[in-house]
Amino acid sequence: MQDSKINTVDYLSPTYFFDYETIEIQNLVADFTQDSISEQEKAIQLYLKVRDSWRYNPYTLSFTKENYRASVIAKRTEGHCIDKSIVLIACLRAVGIPSRIHLAKVKNHIGVERLIEKFGSNELTPHGMVDAYINNKWLKLSPTFNTSLCSMLNVAPLDFDGKNDAVLQEFNKEGNLFMEYLEDYGHFEDVPVEFMVKNAREHYPHIFDKDVTQTEFKL
Repeated sequence: MQDSKINTVDYLSPTYFFDYETIEIQNLVADFTQDSISEQEKAIQLYLKVRDSWRYNPYTLSFTKENYRASVIAKRTEGHCIDKSIVLIACLRAVGIPSRIHLAKVKNHIGVERLIEKFGSNELTPHGMVDAYINNKWLKLSPTFNTSLCSMLNVAPLDFDGKNDAVLQEFNKEGNLFMEYLEDYGHFEDVPVEFMVKNAREHYPHIFDKDVTQTEFKL
């Protein structure tokens, strides 16, 4: 059952993480605030902007709250799936589209050598995506893989039509298995940093072996 429109009010407000009233986020949405642009078209254009303006990089991890603020991420040139999802949520809320973060566990089947070397696995968790309430229904959006990376992996860029879910590509252009969803952690009202840290420690304990207090990692 879809959430009612009344329940989406909680997903429009600015928060510590989705700080869309900041100049960084306002600059990102400046071209998409006109009433003449439909809600659907705003969502499509913001999705594409976030997908391709930040290069996907899963090898820099942070468990410091400050680094998950949308305004902080907006100053970078790269980010992982949760970073990019946070920016997209902030942008969508800034133009009046209810949105929230959704986490899952995924398995990558192509170009996994470095993943396995650094993470000890080709499973990535938590994987971040966006739930957006558009035209009276919740849709899932994954702005993770920028177009240039998709070209390198021989995968078609993931497009969003404003009407249907846009989740990670299951197959590459040759029909080989690319991404697989393993577990759905559901949606959250705000960025669940404590859950993310606990999840990462459980799945990648070797990363934390040297210093249990370390919060920044470049793998």
